[in-house]
Amino acid sequence: MLIKDHLAETGEVLFRWRSFVLTVFIPIVAYATWQGEIIELNLGEIAGDIYETFCILLVISGLALRAYTVGHVPAHTSGRNTKGQVAESLNTTGIYSAVRNPLYLGNALSYVGVALYPQWIWVGVAMAVVLVLYFERIIVAEERFLLGKFDTEYQDWAARTPAFFPNLRNWQAPALPFSWRSVVRREHPTWLGAVTILYLLELISAVVENEPIAGETGWHILFVTAILGQLTVMVMKKKTAFFRVEGR
Repeated sequence: MLIKDHLAETGEVLFRWRSFVLTVFIPIVAYATWQGEIIELNLGEIAGDIYETFCILLVISGLALRAYTVGHVPAHTSGRNTKGQVAESLNTTGIYSAVRNPLYLGNALSYVGVALYPQWIWVGVAMAVVLVLYFERIIVAEERFLLGKFDTEYQDWAARTPAFFPNLRNWQAPALPFSWRSVVRREHPTWLGAVTILYLLELISAVVENEPIAGETGWHILFVTAILGQLTVMVMKKKTAFFRVEGR
């Protein structure tokens, strides 16, 4: 088997399990948190707060990039499908005019932000290395599918558009207007997941530092709000058509 075919076959497997594969990092990140906040211990509380703020901003930037991407795409593209590749049309405008894989770029920013949060740089570096290998294979699999379906249209787009690092000089206005309802319908599980993992890391950190968990008031409020928001959206999706947008 050719190497490119091997990468694509591996990518197909990773694509189907992409919602779960990186959960193997959760115990690693939790372990790093349990070892204490090394930056704060060595450089002081202010330095630790600045560092954690940077990590949170990385996570938020990744979520924001995903939201912007999803808010402009038509139905049956850029989805959460896991059983197989789906693409009824080729997205080439908006963020897709600058980068071919904006959702994976958004995921990478958020994943690295979470991995760096415990203040042990090696965890973030390890995550970044794994992501390179991980996304490379998934992208190869997706490219094989898209090339087979869209042929020269895909080749022309790929020739002018970077795979992962955006080139904003290529920018074209999105073909569809932004739909926040579509974003909420499709992205609310991702938001809850990000809040939950950061919340749990904060609780572990509080225990390690012998601080009262009850004192993490802001994080408690954020987590409860995220849970209530998740339940509200789930009920509204099931009982109403509020988040359904035609063509999205």
